[in-house]
Amino acid sequence: MEWTGEATVLSGRKHGENAVILTVMTRDIGLISGIVPGGASARRAAMLQPGNRISLRWRARLEDQLGTFQAEPARARPGLLSDGLALIGLNAVTALLGFSLPERDPHPRLSDATEALLDLMDHGPDQSDGWQGEGWAMSYLLWEIALLDELGFGLDLSSCAVTGQRHGLAYVSPRTGRAVSAEGAGEWAARLLPLPSVLGGTGNGGLTDALAITGHFLRAQIAEVHAARPLPPARERLVARLTGLTAGRQEPSR
Repeated sequence: MEWTGEATVLSGRKHGENAVILTVMTRDIGLISGIVPGGASARRAAMLQPGNRISLRWRARLEDQLGTFQAEPARARPGLLSDGLALIGLNAVTALLGFSLPERDPHPRLSDATEALLDLMDHGPDQSDGWQGEGWAMSYLLWEIALLDELGFGLDLSSCAVTGQRHGLAYVSPRTGRAVSAEGAGEWAARLLPLPSVLGGTGNGGLTDALAITGHFLRAQIAEVHAARPLPPARERLVARLTGLTAGRQEPSR
């Protein structure tokens, strides 16, 4: 068995004296792992940092074997390691991908979204005014929504699940992920999640409240039901950092 192409490094761990077991994300075959002989050397380790793009040749005798990688540099993303917030964001993205996706299950749209997000993080610190401009915090929120959608738990915020109306959407059902209007919620409003304006709702909440919604479904649908273990701490560290940055600032609204 053999595959050749480009991939983004998600994680690596030392194997034996000098080798590394590398996990990468590819567009056409999804996550794949393999052994990189000599990958623990200083020169090779720099190339194999999470977030970097590398050119790979994967070989194995059988399809279900771990196999080996021949790796060459393709494109580094040095900004991911030079900025503290970008590094926290990178750790959250790579941890969630490794946590959520089975190996060799392609998700090309999610792969494209991941590459675009990592490029934004690599570009530099989020210096946007009130979360407007070129910052990547909102892009990360949209990436979490895309991750849920790819795994079959997409949010439907286009219309009220009860009345069908497309205006006055105020809540999200914590069970179905469907939007609900204030009229449709009625006496059940207290059991629903507030839909912030940043996601098209009538609520005043912004990025922090929206991440609380995606976090609910990541925990309820992926961590508890399928993985049977908590979400990676890296995601919570990023949310805590973004929550701290938004404190006292005006978050975006629609």
